[in-house]
Formats: sequence, structure tokens, C-alpha cells
Amino acid sequence: MPSLLSNRLAQRVLKPAFTLVEQRLERATTALQSDLDALHHEVADLRRQSYGLGLLLDRAGRDGHRMPTAAQVDTLVREIGAVTGDRSERVRHDVTVAYRHLVALEALGVGGLGGSVSDVCGRLATVPLLAPPNGEVLELGTCHGLFAAALRRMLQRGGIDARLTVVDPLDGSPAREDVVRGNLALGGGPGDGGARLVRGAFTGPGVLEAVGDRRYGVIVVNGDGHDLTALRDLAAPGAVVVLGDQPRPAGLTGLGRVADSVYSRAA
Repeated sequence: MPSLLSNRLAQRVLKPAFTLVEQRLERATTALQSDLDALHHEVADLRRQSYGLGLLLDRAGRDGHRMPTAAQVDTLVREIGAVTGDRSERVRHDVTVAYRHLVALEALGVGGLGGSVSDVCGRLATVPLLAPPNGEVLELGTCHGLFAAALRRMLQRGGIDARLTVVDPLDGSPAREDVVRGNLALGGGPGDGGARLVRGAFTGPGVLEAVGDRRYGVIVVNGDGHDLTALRDLAAPGAVVVLGDQPRPAGLTGLGRVADSVYSRAA
């Protein structure tokens, strides 16, 4: 039996239907090709943007990349709220500002800020929210000085005129005095931001005498290997003390952890 489609009468009868189907297929194919072309252009634009952001925010020259996820920021906001008792939208706002400071200072300065995005932004946002009793800031171990510069800016935003004292060997591994002073100038204020640099280990010859002329409202300990037995005597009543994984010195009340840092309050 001959095929229906090979029958001339059937072909004549079905030709309008075939023509209609072909027209619809052509329109659909044209529309699909248009969508594919648009998608191709969007992907190309995204690749260009991703490359540019990578140059700005990838891990080159840093401890890690500077591209947090929404989940990381949400976790950070919750942890800061738990430590500070402030669960308002201000916490998320301050984390956002801290992140912008992190990116800006690493782009302008020499070297980088030690630590992950969460830990750096956590410190920068948490310390001002804990309302230090005064603006005297003691940093033990400074890396390149950029964290101290960023913290000074964040404290200034909170109405606290920060006065920095930095203790570090400044022997070039990694901190070098000229680099640290240049980076501290990015924190605002005259010259190097009015910071006081004290060479040596925290308990090295003459260091405690040099830094013991005042009581500090903020004490930030970077790295390990510090003998912190004298730390309590340098803290003003109600001072905010930020540690890594070091045991908490006597006389400090634990407030909790944000990212990789532990926060305490002096009695």
C-alpha cells in the first residue's frame, strides 16, 4: 500500500498544513536563535566582569580571597549580634562598611590584612559596636598596618577618636616600619595617623614601659607567641580585648566568638 504522504491528492490536501508547520518552526527557530545570541552576549559580559572582580578580590598577595557569600555574611551578622547584643539592621550595615574598608585599604596599601574576610570584617564591625571606654588602641603584631588603619576609620565612624599604639618587631617579616607608617596614614589623621610604633616583642626590653603610660580601651592581639600575663594591667575598665586562639588572660570576661576571633571585656 503506497504511503499516504506519497499520494498526490494527500500532498495537495496537506500542503497548507505543512506550510503552516514550517512557518511556525521557522519563527520558533528564529526566536530561539535570538535568545541564544542574547545569552551568549550576557555570558561574555559576565566573564569580563568576573575577570575584573578577580583581579581586585582574588587571593593573590593575601591570606585568602575577598569574595564572601551571602551565607557567610548572614552567619557573621548573627555572630556579631550574639557577642554585642545588637541584633538591629545596624550590624549588617557595619559589616558592609567594614568590607568596603577592607577592599579599599588593600587596594591602596602595601601588603594585605591578615585573616579571612569573615574574621577581618568581624573585628572591624564588632569592636566599635562594643563601645570601648576610650579611644586608646593597642595592637600587638601588626602585619602591614592595614588592619589598624581600617579599625581607626571604623572607630571614627562610631564617634571614637582612635589613638593607635602598635607593638611589633618591625623587622620585615612581614612588617617593615616605612610600610607600616605609610599604611597607617590611610586610616586618616596627620602623617601616619598619629600612631605610636613601638619596636620589639610585647614583653621585650623596654616595651612594657613604653606602652604602660596609659590604659587602653581596645587591645587587639594578632598572631600567637605573645606572653599576655601583663595584658590585664594595660586594659582600661570595660576595655574590649580581641584574641585569636590564645588562652584568655585572667581578669577578662569572655563575650563570645566571631569567625576566628574571641572577644572579652576587662573588668
